[in-house]
Amino acid sequence: MTAALQSDYPPESEWTTDDLDALPEDGRRRELLDGVLLMSPSPTRTHQTIAMRLGTALDEDCPDGYDVTQAVEVRINRTRSFIPDVLITTSVAAAREPSKYEPHEVVLAIEIVSPSTRSMDRVLKPALYAQAGIPYYWRIETEGALEVVTYRIDAVNEVYTETGRWTKFVDTGEPFPINLPISRITPRVR
Repeated sequence: MTAALQSDYPPESEWTTDDLDALPEDGRRRELLDGVLLMSPSPTRTHQTIAMRLGTALDEDCPDGYDVTQAVEVRINRTRSFIPDVLITTSVAAAREPSKYEPHEVVLAIEIVSPSTRSMDRVLKPALYAQAGIPYYWRIETEGALEVVTYRIDAVNEVYTETGRWTKFVDTGEPFPINLPISRITPRVR
């Protein structure tokens, strides 16, 4: 156990996934960025409603071979660990009943942009998810009308290429055929 777990001070070097594992299960959302511990505020009702509705909608059309879940940690390496709002993994990986996924087990990572996570969700996380080899990334913009921005990895350059901006329907064949009305994931009260 590190000194950070025994006092109010961070470890002498950097936080690692071992340190995350030693922390109590207290419901706090903790992520690691190059050894720096990040703690996000509790998500809003709107954020959680979108995540719930999106997960349900994707799960209804999810073919064998895939699994849809919410807020499960993706361990990119020893000093990088993120928790996508919604994710699609392989069914083989899901059968392990994991509390953590490896990047190669994740097919699609989805982040719902909140005021406190704009830079992380728009810039940093997509760059690091692409670098980790996760094939698809979606970003859901919540300011004003909902917009889903979809991306596919350019594996050679380890970056995402935008494949669509959707305001009425998400209509894509990746990672499996999806025709999702945005109204289905929009909270009743906004």
